[in-house]
Amino acid sequence: MNTVWTVIFVLLLIDSLGANVVAWFEEKWYKKHFRTLSRVLPLTKGWTAMYLTLVIILGIALYQYGAFAGV
Repeated sequence: MNTVWTVIFVLLLIDSLGANVVAWFEEKWYKKHFRTLSRVLPLTKGWTAMYLTLVIILGIALYQYGAFAGV
């Protein structure tokens, strides 16, 4: 079961890092290639930084729980 939590955490970490890269460095690219989605779901620096912070907190909690012990 720990492996499932580890995989979910890694996927969320990759997603949050990707969202931060796009929000901080490639905002024009995002708006150009995802016009409809960028209107409904704008990538702002504050929200993506909060998302990354929450994923890191989740990772710390999983580490303290021992979810990464078998990996």
